[in-house]
Amino acid sequence: MPVKRYRRDQSEVSCCLKYVIFGFNVIFWLLGLSILAIGVWAWTEKDTFNNLSRLTNIALDPAFLFIIAGTITFTIGFTGCLGALRENTALLACYAISLAILLLLEMTAGILGFIFKDWIKSQATNGFQAFIVHYRDDPDQQNLIDWIQEKWLECCGIEGPKDWDRNVYFNCSSEAVGSREACGVPFSCCKQKANEVIKNKQCGYDVRKSDYLHDVSQIYDKGCLQAGEEWLERNLLFVAGVAVGIAFLQILGICFAQNLRADIYAQKAKWN
Repeated sequence: MPVKRYRRDQSEVSCCLKYVIFGFNVIFWLLGLSILAIGVWAWTEKDTFNNLSRLTNIALDPAFLFIIAGTITFTIGFTGCLGALRENTALLACYAISLAILLLLEMTAGILGFIFKDWIKSQATNGFQAFIVHYRDDPDQQNLIDWIQEKWLECCGIEGPKDWDRNVYFNCSSEAVGSREACGVPFSCCKQKANEVIKNKQCGYDVRKSDYLHDVSQIYDKGCLQAGEEWLERNLLFVAGVAVGIAFLQILGICFAQNLRADIYAQKAKWN
């Protein structure tokens, strides 16, 4: 007996396309929710919701950036999930438009960043200066700058260790008021010793004093601005590859959403 082959009607909604969009966006929906939860938790730990005066440097608050990124990712992912699952053309249109706007903003930022790289460098310098000034005021900023100096770029300060004079605790004049960290640097500026299991949190004390008796080479002498530029040059292909990959996924999401919308409209036309 010949096998009867089923051929999908052109006006039938593709289940494969529908659930690919749904499954793909579930991941981003949950990712956005996790990022948002981390940001809200960080603000709760710092008691930001009960003390709004802490929001004076909100643009430099890593928790705020987590909240913004999480909200955007959650909203777009949820819109794509619900639009695909409910076969809602309006939600699918919002999803596609949101991805297109996001892609346009990313491309614009990349082009402007290349054209105005000196301005970007100046803004990065100002941002890092603010991080140094408020190093002890915000635990999130403190953890971020420690991670940059110790784990990522292996650097100290903006142009070098002397930049820590901008912080009231590390300024050499603070010795007069009893600051033990005066004329020093944070522990994240110290190089990890070969036989050191737990890093000495006081390794940066007094290292910028003229009469310092220990080996000053135990701290990083390269500024984070120069270290960041060198890291970008070494990893330019990787960064470009990640950017192209993200752009490709966004274009794919736009195309899938538009194709699913076309299938839904075709099905509605069939039944009408």
